[in-house]
Amino acid sequence: MASMRITDGHLEVVMEGLDKLWTFRTRLTIPLANVRGATVDPGIASDFKGVRAPGTHIPGLIIAGTFHHDGDKVFWHVKDASKAIVVELADEEYTRLVLQVDDPRAAVALVENALA
Repeated sequence: MASMRITDGHLEVVMEGLDKLWTFRTRLTIPLANVRGATVDPGIASDFKGVRAPGTHIPGLIIAGTFHHDGDKVFWHVKDASKAIVVELADEEYTRLVLQVDDPRAAVALVENALA
């Protein structure tokens, strides 16, 4: 699972435990100016992800790492699709982050309130 926080005008996403291994990342730091918004989206895990490079995808268990699809680079970190959120980005390495969080509605509210 990933933890999210807003620090000094940035959205910080931190991978915990073995998730660092699956995602090939320990953290992502995105300026709030480049965050367009966030939504709860439990259905996204069933969408086509694209080409994995690098990352981990074991259907039904974990989707983690970097995926390329239709010219977009998307960061995934989802084990339980019912807790998935999508963070849309602009002018960043990734066009979106698909993350599993403890409380999806609270995570979306955190992002949306920081953008307001």
